[in-house]
Amino acid sequence: MKRILDYAWPIIGVAAVVFSGWLLYRELNHLSAEAILQSLTAIPAHRWLLAALSTIAAYGALAWYDRIALLHLGKPLGWGFISLVSFTTYALSHNIGASVLSGAAVRYRAYSTKGLSAAEIGVLVALCSFTFLLGTVLLAGIVLIIEPDFFAVATGVPAWSERLVGVGMLGFVGLYIIGSLMHFRPLKIGKFELFYPRPAIVLRQLLAAPIELLGAAGIIYFALPAADGVNFLSVLAAFLASFSAALLSHAPGGLGVLELVFLKSMPGLNSADVVAALLVFRLLYLLIPLAFACIVVLFFERQRLMDALHKRQSKP
Repeated sequence: MKRILDYAWPIIGVAAVVFSGWLLYRELNHLSAEAILQSLTAIPAHRWLLAALSTIAAYGALAWYDRIALLHLGKPLGWGFISLVSFTTYALSHNIGASVLSGAAVRYRAYSTKGLSAAEIGVLVALCSFTFLLGTVLLAGIVLIIEPDFFAVATGVPAWSERLVGVGMLGFVGLYIIGSLMHFRPLKIGKFELFYPRPAIVLRQLLAAPIELLGAAGIIYFALPAADGVNFLSVLAAFLASFSAALLSHAPGGLGVLELVFLKSMPGLNSADVVAALLVFRLLYLLIPLAFACIVVLFFERQRLMDALHKRQSKP
């Protein structure tokens, strides 16, 4: 089964890229590269700076994910090491796709050097993934309650039902909080058990995940020009939909999927401006972190190799 999944995820990812790329071409074939370049150069310097600060906030919150999971496990490590591991993990997994699997591989390689077992790293990966899910559900629920018309226009579903879904999402978050406060039995999935974290851990999750998502959405928001009817909440709603679709597609970097869903979610905006903002997002949130992550991995593996050679030479 594991071998089948190893082959299935890349096939699914490539298929998602090809199909969404074809749909995206149909959506944007009227655009010229010159129009997109003009939109990029029209972004003021101060908004580039705000987008960069949003990126830092997002990756800082991602490091907090790992820190929270380690506190849950009772394995606190230094912020410097955690930040480096988290940054490398997410920079690689966001670009590679199948983020749970690729993130697990990077984390195992790093955290095993600090004495964490495979089971503990499995719990860490699961809790980090759940923290992201919790933040997505929380923010989506808030958006659906405050601005249901945004999704109602796209889906054709009445606004009142969108609000009802939002209430259900917040109810899910509330049940998770109650489970922590009341010390409910652990969730069992086969032989795997996930214990409800302590209330202090849950509080951290409810802060870290929204910060990460708000920071990531902020990159696109600050790269977009001011327009009537476009506010941070609408950009956040479009981002939550597009980023979730990109992750579920397992397409490398969500290529094509992210752009297609975001464009469909913001039909009132100039397509060239939206594409330019998404290029800024890819540059700041995906490509630049990927370049630094590759350097970190090379230095880490070089150090591991040097340590292994030193141990071999020191043996009598």
